[in-house]
Amino acid sequence: MIEKRQWYYCEICKNLVEVLDAHAPALVCCHQPMVLLEEKTADQGKEKHVPIMETTADGILVKVGDVPHPMLEEHSIQLIEVLTDNAVYRRELIPGEAPEAEFKISADEVTGLRAYCNLHGAWKG
Repeated sequence: MIEKRQWYYCEICKNLVEVLDAHAPALVCCHQPMVLLEEKTADQGKEKHVPIMETTADGILVKVGDVPHPMLEEHSIQLIEVLTDNAVYRRELIPGEAPEAEFKISADEVTGLRAYCNLHGAWKG
């Protein structure tokens, strides 16, 4: 069953879709069903993917990994999301940028953190 805020991925064209309103029985892209991305919570290998939160004077800073994640064309974090009960805050990243984002939101409001790596998929913290 499709649920609000889930991420789906097309294995052919590499489209990434976030569900805003869940009514369809399935998502299709390039004439095939899209794959639900299950968010991982434990790192594999050297790279660090789990988003972590620090409080700042203006809100929160979300970093991907204890050790900064690579930010290369072929391997990078493409986005960081902060979830609350009634909102999603997103920062899209490009190769060469630091794998982090600051959000002007109280840490008390945060219900979840997510990051998407173009090679290793979805991660939550």
